[in-house]
Amino acid sequence: MLLNVATVIITVLYPLAIWFGHGQIEPRWLAGLLLLAAAVRLPALRLSAAARWSVAGALVLVACAIWSNLLLPLKLYPVLVSAALLGAFGASLLTPVSAIERMARLSGQDFPPVASAYMRGVTQVWCAFFVVNGAIALGTALWASEAVWSLYTGVISYALMGILFGTEYLVRLRFRRLHHV
Repeated sequence: MLLNVATVIITVLYPLAIWFGHGQIEPRWLAGLLLLAAAVRLPALRLSAAARWSVAGALVLVACAIWSNLLLPLKLYPVLVSAALLGAFGASLLTPVSAIERMARLSGQDFPPVASAYMRGVTQVWCAFFVVNGAIALGTALWASEAVWSLYTGVISYALMGILFGTEYLVRLRFRRLHHV
């Protein structure tokens, strides 16, 4: 539990730390933040292919930042996270049980086919979100100032995620009412 809290805090604060550190601390030293972000994910490696890819990619970005002493590899981390989540959610669409349904089943419930179809649709919506989010994060990393990049990856993307969660929750309530699920 404590490790999950640390992971969330580091992930949320990472863009802001990069922004505040830019110009004050060399990128090769800021790479330590990304190394820390990768380290807190180590316990999840046995559970998730997305976590393994995310950590491996983060280590490549750390190595690139240390070697080049450029900020760009560090700014690509949110792109990597979106890509890893897209990979995990997208791969689940090739299986009978989508990622959202797999998470919902953790409660021990069984769902009728109409609910499974709904959850597959929600998984597809999240895949679209990860594509758009990753593309914007990439665009801001390549062409925007550090302040714009930090604002998008550290604030706006989380707000958009919250809006998507909230909207899906309202749609789910309506769906359950209509289908008596």
